[in-house]
Amino acid sequence: MKTNMSKPLYSLTVASENAVMVYFKQKMAPDIAGLVQQAGPLIRQAMGQHLLELLPSYASVMVVFNPFSCDHFIVKQLLQQALSSLSASSQPAGRRIELPVYYSEQSGPDLALIAKTKQLSVAEVIKLHQQQVYRVYAIGFAPGFAYLGEVAEQLAMPRLKSPRAKVPRGAVAIADRQTAVYPAVSPGGWNLIGLCPTPMFQPDQQPPMPVAVGDEVQFVAISKAEFLNLGGEL
Repeated sequence: MKTNMSKPLYSLTVASENAVMVYFKQKMAPDIAGLVQQAGPLIRQAMGQHLLELLPSYASVMVVFNPFSCDHFIVKQLLQQALSSLSASSQPAGRRIELPVYYSEQSGPDLALIAKTKQLSVAEVIKLHQQQVYRVYAIGFAPGFAYLGEVAEQLAMPRLKSPRAKVPRGAVAIADRQTAVYPAVSPGGWNLIGLCPTPMFQPDQQPPMPVAVGDEVQFVAISKAEFLNLGGEL
């Protein structure tokens, strides 16, 4: 197992009868996300037809394999071989994606709450949110739901005590030091600050999402008219 300054870069753990977890240091950070991003192609190449699914997260990768063609012992050997070339100093370059957002108290019902809580103006909240460049750390919760981090410390907000029964598609939200765009109408407990007209999940398109793990995202403020012209709905 490759090491960095005498510390292992990863560990392997049996997750189920046909899955192995590759764990990195358990924190949300660009260097850890870089290792996760590096690991994906290496694992796919090494596993070949044995691989059924690869599920990356903030600091781990779940490797789901075909139990009829291999077992945990073989998979661990393949993973150790594949991950021997991991480098903590190598950060794969992702794309820079701009996502338009209509920020307003109409489209972001929690904007005023965040401003009041943080002793900021609504304009300052909007400025802080869109001036940050966010990394796509994981895709989860629902298809197309990208976890982005990290928001400026001044904007960090806990989840709502009572989740909303219905969050609109395209809602741009903050929870703790993460931000995200809801890809579809769903329940949710994040703080809503605006609406994005860009579809975040289109299963009939290739690729189905405009962002992928490892990409960078920057939000760009647009007007209500621009939002509607881009297909947004209020």
